[in-house]
Amino acid sequence: MRALRSGGVLSASRAVPDVQELGAPEGPPNRLYRLAELGAGIQVSRLLAGAPRLLRSPRGDGSRVIDLPGWQAPEETGAPIRAFLNRLGYEAHGWGLGANRDNPRHSAAALGARVRELAEQDGRPVALIGWSLGGVIAREIARRDPEHVRHVVTYGSPVVGGPAHTVAARLYGPEELLRMASIVERIDAGNPIQVPVTTIFSRRDGVVSWQACIDRTSPHVEHFEVSSPHLGLGIDPDVWKIVADRIAP
Repeated sequence: MRALRSGGVLSASRAVPDVQELGAPEGPPNRLYRLAELGAGIQVSRLLAGAPRLLRSPRGDGSRVIDLPGWQAPEETGAPIRAFLNRLGYEAHGWGLGANRDNPRHSAAALGARVRELAEQDGRPVALIGWSLGGVIAREIARRDPEHVRHVVTYGSPVVGGPAHTVAARLYGPEELLRMASIVERIDAGNPIQVPVTTIFSRRDGVVSWQACIDRTSPHVEHFEVSSPHLGLGIDPDVWKIVADRIAP
């Protein structure tokens, strides 16, 4: 059974119903986990092996799904999961802003306007899925405009501490990291996200400390643990299956 799970034929994910006992993040992932990112490509073979169970996922209802890329990642990184969701019967789109290099606040404002437009045009809210920083931006859109967002799924997204617990921490000074972490904490405490949230994390994540992915403030959040490194999350069959199951009508 273990071989079938590691190979992708069976799911290697698990729901984590109680996250209160999990430890708090203590900075970026260690170097060993960062080196493990070199093996992210193995998810391609797991994805192929997992195709039969993925195609048994719940069918979509033609509703919109918008996919947000990770930090510095081009929009094309989400093309595989969008193709999968389109096959299931959703209308899945990229976020339309190119590579994720802009200020997250600006990106949230720009995409938020598009989400409102699409939701009002269709007469129903939009699902958002985001990898890493993309998930952070998706959360902020849902926080600001819950009427037009029906579900948020994040994978490998640092919901605690801003960049303090990611490999990007080295780009900032200690005071700036503390300032950003304080802003995140204040926003989450004062205005928690009201729409359903699914948070996916991996203890093998070498880019974002997995503890920083744990959402302890959203009232309607579910957590799932998968086994791939950060750079493999976008093509991990377990991530795809969780997305399909959680956004199902």
